[in-house]
Amino acid sequence: MARTQPDLTVGDLSGKLAVVTGASDGVGLSLAARLAAAGAEVVMPVRNPRKGEAALERIRQRHPEAALSLRDLDLSSLDSVAALGATLRGENRPIHILVNNAGVMTPPDRQTTTDGFELQFGSNHLGHFALVAHLLPLLRAGRARVTSQLSVSANENAINWDDLNWERSYHGRRAYSQSKIALGLFGLELDRRSRAAGWGIISNLAHPGIAPTSLLAARPEIGRATDTVGVRLIRALSRRGILTGTVETALLPALFAATSPDARGARMYGPSGLGHLSGAPAEQAVYSRLRDEDEARRVWRISENLTRTSFPAGEDARPGVDPTGSAVVD
Repeated sequence: MARTQPDLTVGDLSGKLAVVTGASDGVGLSLAARLAAAGAEVVMPVRNPRKGEAALERIRQRHPEAALSLRDLDLSSLDSVAALGATLRGENRPIHILVNNAGVMTPPDRQTTTDGFELQFGSNHLGHFALVAHLLPLLRAGRARVTSQLSVSANENAINWDDLNWERSYHGRRAYSQSKIALGLFGLELDRRSRAAGWGIISNLAHPGIAPTSLLAARPEIGRATDTVGVRLIRALSRRGILTGTVETALLPALFAATSPDARGARMYGPSGLGHLSGAPAEQAVYSRLRDEDEARRVWRISENLTRTSFPAGEDARPGVDPTGSAVVD
């Protein structure tokens, strides 16, 4: 007997502009499709234009009326992030939904971004931190919902404060956990600062549980020539409906967090099944590693310094942008 898959009804998003990072495959692609099907215009910033075009075509085959567009973005390059910010600010359209979804997971050997940061910390966290800083005027104008996609790994390990870039001893899984913990701390701190300064932004967190996405699949560009044992096991369990979800169910917590009128700021949403690994989306307790507000402020300060961006101190400052329209840099 086929198992019943959980789903989510999304309200009418006509007139809304959504930006989804990592929308060229996996959960990001499915998220973009669901947002577009609900009437949103979806911007898909991608690193690989060919993959982006293929993703765009896949969505349009199912939703011919979908309003979609591609932009260039490499989250492992702060110059690329700044360029996307400048492009979208130049278009001067309020952004109503931003899903910080893109990610890279456990390269077998330590790699660095264009700017010299450990690849996972630099791409998964710092790239998204800088993106929000550069887009803040548009997010404020749209009174946006910002949803940051975490992982069950954000409930493991810790931030390696003494060696953020894992230069002395690289451990792929722990570095991945660090990147997701940092992103989660940032997402919660963003909501606190928005409420304090009146930015009008709601920021929350989501995680997809466990599903057969491409994160652990063969990724030659990061030195992984074949699928990992982990992803092969997850695929087998997913086919049998054991513990894990599917790509279609894994997107639901982020979709709920980004669109539901019942989703709130400073909350985390994940699957409601056993161990929060699969099932319908629901609010769950924020991971213990994300609850320390002092650590969140520390991540914020360090991230501003490393990305050379800043956020306004008060409501009247133009967020993250100087009078010429460029991101504020130190």
